[in-house]
Amino acid sequence: MLLSHLWPVCLTLIVARVTAVQVNPLPAPRNISWASSGSKNLAGFVTLRTAQDTPDFLLANAWDRAWKTIVALQWVPAATEAPFPSFQPFPTATAAASSGVARRAKRALPSLQFVDVSVSDVTADLQHGVDESYTLEVTDDSNTVIIQAPTVWGALHAFTTLQQLIISDGQGGLILEQPVKIQDAPLYPYRGIMIDTGRNFISVPKIYEQLDAMALSKLNVLHWHLDDTQSWPVQIDAYPEMVRDAYSSREVFSHADLRNVVAYARARGIRVIPEIDMPSHSAAGWKQVDPDMVTCVDSWWSNDDWALHTAVEPPPGQMDIIYNGTYTVVRDVYNELSDIFPDHWFHVGADEIQPNCFNFSRYVTEWFAEDPARTYNDLAQYWVDHAVPIFQNYSTSRRLVMWEDIVLSTEHAHDVPKNIVMQNWNNGLEYIDKLTAQGYDVIVSSADFMYLDCGIGGGFVTNDPRYDVMSNPDPSTPNFNYGGAGGSWCAPYKTWQRIYDYDFTQNLTEAQAQHIVGAAAPLWSEQVDDVTVSSHFWPRAAALAELVWSGNRDEQGHKRTTLMTQRILNFREYLVANGVQATALVPKYCLQHPHACDFYRNQSAVQ
Repeated sequence: MLLSHLWPVCLTLIVARVTAVQVNPLPAPRNISWASSGSKNLAGFVTLRTAQDTPDFLLANAWDRAWKTIVALQWVPAATEAPFPSFQPFPTATAAASSGVARRAKRALPSLQFVDVSVSDVTADLQHGVDESYTLEVTDDSNTVIIQAPTVWGALHAFTTLQQLIISDGQGGLILEQPVKIQDAPLYPYRGIMIDTGRNFISVPKIYEQLDAMALSKLNVLHWHLDDTQSWPVQIDAYPEMVRDAYSSREVFSHADLRNVVAYARARGIRVIPEIDMPSHSAAGWKQVDPDMVTCVDSWWSNDDWALHTAVEPPPGQMDIIYNGTYTVVRDVYNELSDIFPDHWFHVGADEIQPNCFNFSRYVTEWFAEDPARTYNDLAQYWVDHAVPIFQNYSTSRRLVMWEDIVLSTEHAHDVPKNIVMQNWNNGLEYIDKLTAQGYDVIVSSADFMYLDCGIGGGFVTNDPRYDVMSNPDPSTPNFNYGGAGGSWCAPYKTWQRIYDYDFTQNLTEAQAQHIVGAAAPLWSEQVDDVTVSSHFWPRAAALAELVWSGNRDEQGHKRTTLMTQRILNFREYLVANGVQATALVPKYCLQHPHACDFYRNQSAVQ
């Protein structure tokens, strides 16, 4: 089919010979090679040509978005590489064009008029493991961008890359700085972020904003932690009373909202995996259906007396594992949400079981009394034995995800099926090693490296006398406030460099490394809402995006953090230009003076 885009942009045609390209796309492609024959101008509009598209015109719509963005932004790279230790600002494309730095080419190269896309299988569904590879090529004498991909999802990534490569020529037109050839594919099939709408509500438009940023950085999984003990913001037709525990009637996701998010994400090559955290982190919503299915909701969470605590943060609440009625309600809610979210994967929580909470359940205490040899590990196994069949029986394609606690915490089950994917968050390399050695597939979300709320979250608990310290900390509260962690259990703040430099397969055998399906950066929302969610995600999540797309090392195995520096500084500006409220990483001086702000003059320090 022929798909034309009829919004011409006035171009002043120039042909410039560029000795070094200024664009620095993120994530870095696996293989990119530039020619040196001179820049390629773009015609007034660039037409998409493809033999076939999906029934919902996924390719056509994606190119529409990309082309409109290219034309509207007239992008000028904000941060470029210069040989260290030169501290002169590298000229922008505009300055280069106007100052004569861009020299006339010996011959005019044909302007780009077409994007030809060839997809081998337009029916391939957006599910785990789908082929996302692509090739992109622009030759000297061609007027066409050639994109080839096994699936439409790879083609979408090609559009995203091309969108970053096309820049302003400084005189009102658009150019590709040099003919280029790219062969690209992700290292890992699972590349994501986790958004939490239970602690604080995040609106649908703000979720869209995260999806836009994810698409630009080629992240492909939104892990949506829908609820928690604090609130239940999700419409459930089977139990409409659950939303009584939403923060307000305006802070509820309707079925239409959920489906719209899924559709918006799919159009950008992003899967949405919902999470309903069970059996812990469960109070709001559930207690409206049947008070007997939750326990300890009326207790004091007792952080001041740890021996009596019932939750790691307020408010407390866990599902009653022994009460039979629990499983009826869980089945109904789970099946209803599974009908809305089309992804084959579903996250069912299973983290942070608090034993003291069950002291408030007569069903559990009677169960323990029946056999004094029973332990909380047996209780966790009871949950696995009774809940997992409900979850897995939804469809033959269903695959479950759980937090690693159900296998590795003090209160763990004895036998958890190996086909359940484990999401790692504790003890970094140690727990990754344990999980993969046991044969579990693993999503890496190590708190020490990837928790984006660290350094801000955790210190939200009020009326805390530990902050009333004006000197070195009391020995009973080491490393808390004065000179310490400031109340955040996982402090300090995880910078982009901390994320990017994480070698999470270190010391794993080849067989163990095969069990790493990817990584996701969680952002728990105790201190995050619509005002701050984007600035806490971005651009740090882009460091993870490159880590799991093309890695943090070059072909020689050296860390490429030095090269990543200007790439992520530029990408932050690109995110902001695209409407994503990403936070600043450095003073603008550092952006304009490549490597002038580096810690070491000797760049081998991070290579």
